[in-house]
Amino acid sequence: MLLAFTLLASFAPAAAQQEFVARTAAPVTFLQLNDVYTTLPVDGQGGLARVATLKQNLAKAGRTPFLVLAGDFLSPSVASTVFKGEHMIAALNAAGLDLATLGNHEFDFGDDVLIERMHEATFSWVVSNVIDTNTGQPIGGAAPYIIKTFGTLKVGFIGLCLNTQEITADKLKHTRILDPLTTAGRYLPMLKQAGAAVVVAVTHLAFADDRALVEQYPDIDLVIGGHEHYLITTTERRSLISKSGSDAKFVARIDVAQRPAGTVERFYELLPITKELPDDPKTAAAIAVYESRLSTALDTIVGTSLVPLDSVSLHIRASETNLGNLVADAMRADAKSDIAITNSGSIRGDRIYPAGPLTRRRLLEIHPFENVICVLKLTGRVVLDTLNYGVSSLPTANGRFPQVSGVTLTVDPSAPLGNRVRDVKVNGQPLDLGKSYSVAIADFLLKQGDGYTTFVGQPVLIGPEAGDMISAALEKYVAAAQNVSPAIEGRITIR
Repeated sequence: MLLAFTLLASFAPAAAQQEFVARTAAPVTFLQLNDVYTTLPVDGQGGLARVATLKQNLAKAGRTPFLVLAGDFLSPSVASTVFKGEHMIAALNAAGLDLATLGNHEFDFGDDVLIERMHEATFSWVVSNVIDTNTGQPIGGAAPYIIKTFGTLKVGFIGLCLNTQEITADKLKHTRILDPLTTAGRYLPMLKQAGAAVVVAVTHLAFADDRALVEQYPDIDLVIGGHEHYLITTTERRSLISKSGSDAKFVARIDVAQRPAGTVERFYELLPITKELPDDPKTAAAIAVYESRLSTALDTIVGTSLVPLDSVSLHIRASETNLGNLVADAMRADAKSDIAITNSGSIRGDRIYPAGPLTRRRLLEIHPFENVICVLKLTGRVVLDTLNYGVSSLPTANGRFPQVSGVTLTVDPSAPLGNRVRDVKVNGQPLDLGKSYSVAIADFLLKQGDGYTTFVGQPVLIGPEAGDMISAALEKYVAAAQNVSPAIEGRITIR
């Protein structure tokens, strides 16, 4: 999804020239990143060392660049499984990041590790709605709001993190995440009282919540947002909402100025991050330190895929894919269960992995989380309810979408919620609503991750303290087979 434009008051030549002059005179140039899971380029695009060069080039050209990251960068990745996000902080420090807020993946290693990472940063944190219950203040010593002056322009920032089931309670030992919209209502008046002429919300919220935010608070001039992994640029009422994709493949450049009459002007441009931008040596050196520290064991070849593996987010979060089948099969084989169900959001990469060797590094890229396989005893009715919830976002792609093993189903997205799944078979036999089945799931789902509540109170055969990690099960499955060639088999048929 890409809704992109440049904000100009008029398309007449004279007016366009006037606006161009206004843009070059804008006192601040925001550079936006969000959902950056790797320090290095992905398929030739992205790379934090290139982003650093972009910022430096703008500064040399007389601009005042201000680099902002709207959450999700400490995890998940191959390196994050080893360094718990330390490598990302080091790279972002070197790249000259100015300001960040939290996303859901900042909590992947728990709130204590998050606080450690926050203290390692040389950039500022603005976090309005995440409270450390030990102090009653924003987590990690973050500011609840920030006022910065660029030339004569005073800009106010708030930072909002989602508070949905994507952050499970076990990650929040002494942390409370307040309702983001309610919290915004508390701090926005303070920005105005402090004289902010421009109000910027740095958010890690679903797009629908960003829209609700600016609908409720029309004084917000700009939303620098994250969470969705595709490009979004649109106006809602008088506010500009921007999301720049993922993995720094693009940077959104937003120049902000104020006319004498007080009107706030925003000039938008989407900048691809390619090899045309050379690496900044300082940032590249910081990245290289951590790359060299990654164990050589990660490069051990576990097996071979004879076919390309599809982890493209828009595919795997809305349909059966061969990689989803591979992961679910590995879980079921490890658990020796009747069925395996996993949320597609846990399968990462957002790309087509080419056929060829599967190293430990590649398998960790596919599933970088420390999720553990649990086995539950579920009736057919609960299995059906679970599958119905998993497909409830269709036709919209969503991380809750189930990838399955041992079960086939047909989905009618036009049917009412809770009644979309038809013709369910378990290992070729019709689902018996009264029969019990063993079902392998991730502990993330057992803890109501991605909103799955159907497992609450159900009998647990193997709990989080006893199960194997999904990444380990995947490695074991590939190693046992040596050659894998998963295919789309009609496990999930969407009408």
